[in-house]
Amino acid sequence: MTVTQSRTAEIRRLAAEDRDAAARALAELLRDLFGIEAERVEINRDRYSLNSLNGFFRTGDEAFFFKFHQEEGEEAMSGEYYRADILAKAGLPVDNPVHMSALPGEQILIYRRRTDPRFSDVLRRLDLAPDEVAEARALAAERKLNEALLEVCRKTLHPVDAAEVAAEPIHRLFYERLIDPKSGALPGGRFADFYVGRSFRFPGVELDWEAFSRAAVVINGVRYRRTIGELFAAAAERLRPDRLADAGGVTAHGDAHNANVWYVEGGGAPSLAFFDPAFAGSHVPTLLAEIKATFHNIFAHPLWLYDPAEAATRYRADATFADGVLDIVTDWQPSRIRLALLEVKAGTFWRPLLATLSERGLLSPDWREVIRLALFLCPTLVMNLRAGASSHNPVSSLIAFSVAVMVGSEPVAGEDVVTRFLDMVDPERG
Repeated sequence: MTVTQSRTAEIRRLAAEDRDAAARALAELLRDLFGIEAERVEINRDRYSLNSLNGFFRTGDEAFFFKFHQEEGEEAMSGEYYRADILAKAGLPVDNPVHMSALPGEQILIYRRRTDPRFSDVLRRLDLAPDEVAEARALAAERKLNEALLEVCRKTLHPVDAAEVAAEPIHRLFYERLIDPKSGALPGGRFADFYVGRSFRFPGVELDWEAFSRAAVVINGVRYRRTIGELFAAAAERLRPDRLADAGGVTAHGDAHNANVWYVEGGGAPSLAFFDPAFAGSHVPTLLAEIKATFHNIFAHPLWLYDPAEAATRYRADATFADGVLDIVTDWQPSRIRLALLEVKAGTFWRPLLATLSERGLLSPDWREVIRLALFLCPTLVMNLRAGASSHNPVSSLIAFSVAVMVGSEPVAGEDVVTRFLDMVDPERG
């Protein structure tokens, strides 16, 4: 079936303006796709649903949870969403949907409703109210999941060609947000819509795109090698799908941020289970497989990406601009639980994975560059970071771009948390 317009896009639009109308449109979609007569449809107000929509409904005595991801221009894109069975067959913990549509513009998953919290909500509470016992349990669950991820990556790692890589939907999270989805023109897509030709308002400074994109960036006294414009240009070149086959391919979820992960406590040690495998694949470029999880579960917190209004009340960020240098001073930093998660991710997943790639002759010489550029695109293209464009304010916007530069660019001298992370996972370091 071919659709000319995205019904999920229309439902997302309605949800921002008229939730009752969105609920009615969703009920109609469920009836058309699955023959379901949905009752008591509720659309969640969810801080984590930056490009998706979720909620609940009932049919008789049964309760269900729905979620769909919707990308601009997805009807014209290649690749297939929602290959949920790939993850289960590979041995990853995943909640399988009871109904699924992978039709372009009508892609949606239906799950039985469960009472487990999402891992994102568990960790947010620990950001705001540290608790050593609860943190230890959360970290144990994270470690167990990363051991399973590593096992699957090692088991499924294989050489891939450019065509296999290009067919994977994960590029919709990275390269395809830089280009026009129909023509492939660069700059295009979200990159052009969000930033090119726009103005950037920060505490103490307002810049146009030309000045902002070319400015040298200094964050808390650390000067970074690349400008914002240079980082976008480098990402558009190095993260092209046809250039990402060099490190092989693996089976992966691809978008395992913790709002797509259940925290299952049960009777013993807690465990984690994926859902919403919109970008799952069997030829996912190895170095992209856990990028979204690494950024969104660690560097996006606390607060600045998903709770920008609250971030502005808790953190300070100021800027000056002179002689082409944007000088940023902020007291934002990752919380204790996020730094602990980064250590688990580095030691349990990234370092042994990169060692495996090296042993098999698949470790790209510029692997640090690939990881950094992909991390950079996570915040900048997941939502519009400019103050006033969506939910961001001048303080959260300045924090956002400082984090984006920090993850994307090497410092001119010295080190930061990302430099230490990459040194920690480098298989050539003792």
